[in-house]
Amino acid sequence: MIVCKNIHKYYGDVEVLKGVNLTIKKGEVVAIVGPSGAGKTTLLQILGTLDKPINKKNSELTLNNISLKDLTDKQLSSFRNNHVGFIFQFHQLLPEFTALENVCIPAFINKKSKIATEKRAKEILDFLGLSHRIQHKPNELSGGEQQRVAVARALINNPSIILADEPSGNLDSESAKNLHELFFKLRDQFGQTFVLVTHNEELAAMADRKLTMKDGKII
Repeated sequence: MIVCKNIHKYYGDVEVLKGVNLTIKKGEVVAIVGPSGAGKTTLLQILGTLDKPINKKNSELTLNNISLKDLTDKQLSSFRNNHVGFIFQFHQLLPEFTALENVCIPAFINKKSKIATEKRAKEILDFLGLSHRIQHKPNELSGGEQQRVAVARALINNPSIILADEPSGNLDSESAKNLHELFFKLRDQFGQTFVLVTHNEELAAMADRKLTMKDGKII
């Protein structure tokens, strides 16, 4: 599902990733933990094709059996929209749009039909317990509800991989617990692979595997 071999990344003269090796199976929930500055978010951005590693001869980056090393920016964008969903600490919903409209945006970018997209978005929002909130804008939703809308947005294109960067870091303990349980419910029901960067020890302990990063490497 996900294979990283000898992944390096520099920002200026600073080497942020120092030869990361990682293999994740389909349907796994993997938590990546470690101190700030360890390279966790950089690795997540590279896995999600939002950033590129340094191209070394013996490096490899494969998702869904597709090698990403030599894809063009346009090809990477298409791959990302079809295979990867993102959940961030700050939900990044567009304030002028309703919950339903926010969820639909990635599918519209993918040129899917409005009728089919809205039907699918309503199904996901209903699954997440938000069927009564679909016409509400973000400022009318609680923090937990906003984050569940962000989860629905990540799911709209049926991605096989979900990448989450501190997904519960901005939530109260009860909302965080509900979100954590939701990830495993989604995995069990839809078979998606989750890679979670987190400082939340409870979430990390629930994962199938917990990986620790330090100084740009997985230790």
